[in-house]
Amino acid sequence: MIVAGLGCRRGCPAADVVAAVRQAASSAGLTVGALAVPALKAHEAGLQEAAVLLGLRMLLVDDAAMHAAQPRCVTRSSAAKAATGFASVAEAAALAASGGALLLPRLAVGGATCALAGLA
Repeated sequence: MIVAGLGCRRGCPAADVVAAVRQAASSAGLTVGALAVPALKAHEAGLQEAAVLLGLRMLLVDDAAMHAAQPRCVTRSSAAKAATGFASVAEAAALAASGGALLLPRLAVGGATCALAGLA
């Protein structure tokens, strides 16, 4: 299964999240089977609404799994590190939830980031 790992700024609209997932899937030529977000972002309305709009389940990734995935991430953000404690949010969420390899590094659309991981 291909997992879209997501990160976002606080209050990010669902439209940005949906656009990021669609752009990532299109760029990689892959079909996304689930969304993954760090547990600390579980209550972001834009992420929840995007999951409904895309018809995908949202997997919550705990802090330990996010930290464990950090060494396998290829992009890092000092802003993300300051805001969340993770230098890579989307990539780490995708890697942790999929159990596979990074297939598409983080891309940004508006206030959202998306990365794809899985067993392609």
